[in-house]
Amino acid sequence: MRYFLLLLPLLRLGVVIPDGEHTTGEPLDAILWIHILFMITAFGVLYPLGMVLGMVRNRFHVPVQVTASCIAVVGWFLGHSHRGRQFEDGNIHSVYAPFLAAGLVLQVIMGVYLKFHLERGWHGRVRPMVVRVHGVMGKLMPVVSWVQMLFGGITVLGFCHADHLGQCLAHFIMGSSFIGYAIVMSVMTLAGQAWLRRHGRAPEFWDSLVIAVWGFVNTFTEHRWGQSWSHGDYQHTSMGIIWWCAGLLGLWLSGGKGATARRNLVPGMVIFLTGWAMSGHAQHLEFSTKVHAVFGYTLMAAGLTRIIEISFVLRDRSARVNGEPSTFQHLLTLLVASGFLFIGANEEMLQLQVNVGIDHMSYLLVLYSIAFLMYLLVQVLVYVYTSNTAVEAAAAAAPGSHSRIETGTRGAEEFELEGLLSDDEQERVIGSALSSDTRVGDGEAVGKEDR
Repeated sequence: MRYFLLLLPLLRLGVVIPDGEHTTGEPLDAILWIHILFMITAFGVLYPLGMVLGMVRNRFHVPVQVTASCIAVVGWFLGHSHRGRQFEDGNIHSVYAPFLAAGLVLQVIMGVYLKFHLERGWHGRVRPMVVRVHGVMGKLMPVVSWVQMLFGGITVLGFCHADHLGQCLAHFIMGSSFIGYAIVMSVMTLAGQAWLRRHGRAPEFWDSLVIAVWGFVNTFTEHRWGQSWSHGDYQHTSMGIIWWCAGLLGLWLSGGKGATARRNLVPGMVIFLTGWAMSGHAQHLEFSTKVHAVFGYTLMAAGLTRIIEISFVLRDRSARVNGEPSTFQHLLTLLVASGFLFIGANEEMLQLQVNVGIDHMSYLLVLYSIAFLMYLLVQVLVYVYTSNTAVEAAAAAAPGSHSRIETGTRGAEEFELEGLLSDDEQERVIGSALSSDTRVGDGEAVGKEDR
């Protein structure tokens, strides 16, 4: 490996990047396309799947993670041996890669350590910490992998430099936030009802908290202080202000716990208003104006569906009586689509579409297609989690068991590989889950019929 790294500078001899550009003009070759495919497969699909399998202690967790690691290693070598388009040294994708690789190697080391079940002496004190760190890092892997995939797209296109950096950050960060928000809402809808009941908070409490914090961040970061204000600065900063103002109101309205916790429409309203503002966000290019308009309409639809869901589908409850999500609730796809539309609405990407000759409708349909695939992946992962926990709950509720393990009540300490927890640790985990049978939901204690 060391000798291969020493040869890398030699592979770049003769690479000439034009002045003012950050990539060469050659097209992407087959090796680089395979690198992209391998990395998306490993970090975008297999590692998240492995994370979920680890959370439910499924025996396929280790094979999936090993397969993902092998694909990632091969992809890494391909990424350093391609021809065609070349990139400047010190690009963000290459700078971030060692940190991602270090985290991955650390995960493997901790997994091997836990597999040996060393519990005597100082291992008895170290092992619980390793279990917790291993679980937290496993849950963070999809997030840091998403960041690296975005960095890869930015690098391969030569985007987000000089005067383009500010708007690029705004589009990628805010768009990713919409996608992340939709994923969290989907998880809470499909698998997080028990968690919500245990904490005794309405879903809008957590929505409003995130909205308020993000509003404060946007208020003070969208404008480069010390420079003159542009119309875009005014628009983005004002949206940050309305987010933290609405977020504080939402926190107040849903601030109670247990019987006093109430749902409210503020998050849906602020999403709708943000979409309305973005639909009239004037741009220099007509192409860009149309894309921003569709993004705004999609976001308005996402906010409106949230209001309808709370008011008419759930009627102020946290979930339907049978616990199953309604078909209407899967319109969260609109929020995922809004995120991808906003990411794809950065000015350099839109200028590229104009130069290539792609019309805005074709471009928008592609972005919607990617959103559908993302939501499909989320649904598959949630299904894997809920189906595995349902089997375990059914086994615990079988004759001879004292209680049942409630779906979705796993804590961070339960994130482990199949076979990594010793028998004593598994008994403690199950005993902890069985002891947490008191639940609060929809403003009153759960009756006998729900037990």
